[in-house]
Amino acid sequence: MSYDNVCKFLAETFAADLATWLLGESIALSKLEPSELSLEPIRADSLIFLESENLVLHIEFQTAPDEQIPFRMLDYRLRLYRRFPQKVVRQFVIYLRRTQSPLVYQSQFELEATHHRFNVIRLWESAVAPLLESPGLLPFAVLGQTSNPKEVLERVAQRLSAIDERTEQSNLMAASGILAGLILDQQTIQQLLRQETMRESSFYQAILEEGKQEGRKEGRQEGRQEGRQEGRQEGRQEGRQEEASSLVLRLLTRKLGIISANLQNQITQLPLPALEILSEDLLGFSTLEDLLSWLQTHQLSGQ
Repeated sequence: MSYDNVCKFLAETFAADLATWLLGESIALSKLEPSELSLEPIRADSLIFLESENLVLHIEFQTAPDEQIPFRMLDYRLRLYRRFPQKVVRQFVIYLRRTQSPLVYQSQFELEATHHRFNVIRLWESAVAPLLESPGLLPFAVLGQTSNPKEVLERVAQRLSAIDERTEQSNLMAASGILAGLILDQQTIQQLLRQETMRESSFYQAILEEGKQEGRKEGRQEGRQEGRQEGRQEGRQEGRQEEASSLVLRLLTRKLGIISANLQNQITQLPLPALEILSEDLLGFSTLEDLLSWLQTHQLSGQ
């Protein structure tokens, strides 16, 4: 599950919290499916549409600069006008990761006589205090304007521990841990957030289950083939190994991007117990350096 999808989950589940923060007032909002706006396939992995009777709130989450953002915001605004000509539309691009790119300061699209403006929020410039006031905003707090993100995550952990509803607590704990990976190392995150609670989260289960389902299929196929050639027992063992390594590589690719062939080879050579540990620890990774450090810790080459 990407950072974008974690943000989408928070926006859908805690829409009132997001609306209060972005719009300055509490509005009852429901999810608007992007398919209702589609003329052509819509880029739905990083955006969320929420609507009320008189308003549509369009939020786009970005971890990295994208030169297509201004045009995309105009494109979606026109689609929304075609579908809801009477509704007010408020558009926000929320950048999660600190960057010096001038692209994150673009808040309008211009083409000859066409001018379209939208709102831009750079989380690293946003005050932390408002993000600590509502449950649905807590996972974003560590990315706010602070010189000490570890201290902010400690405060987030304290507030999360006070949430009585277990499912809400575990989901917010997992979301906080995943987003904190953009700015803190996994060891710090694991020290501050309860791992056993995070593992109960639907985020964590969704990440693992999707990879496991694909891995099981490949593992069974590999296991049957090896079983015919070298015996059922060896085939089952190699099937489990293939399943685990396939899962880990998929999760790492989603989390960090392209993994080099050298690193892929190192990971596929890990014993099954190590792969199982890595499948949990990688949730806290934010860069390839975190992966290299993990491999070095487990007495592997860090190349």
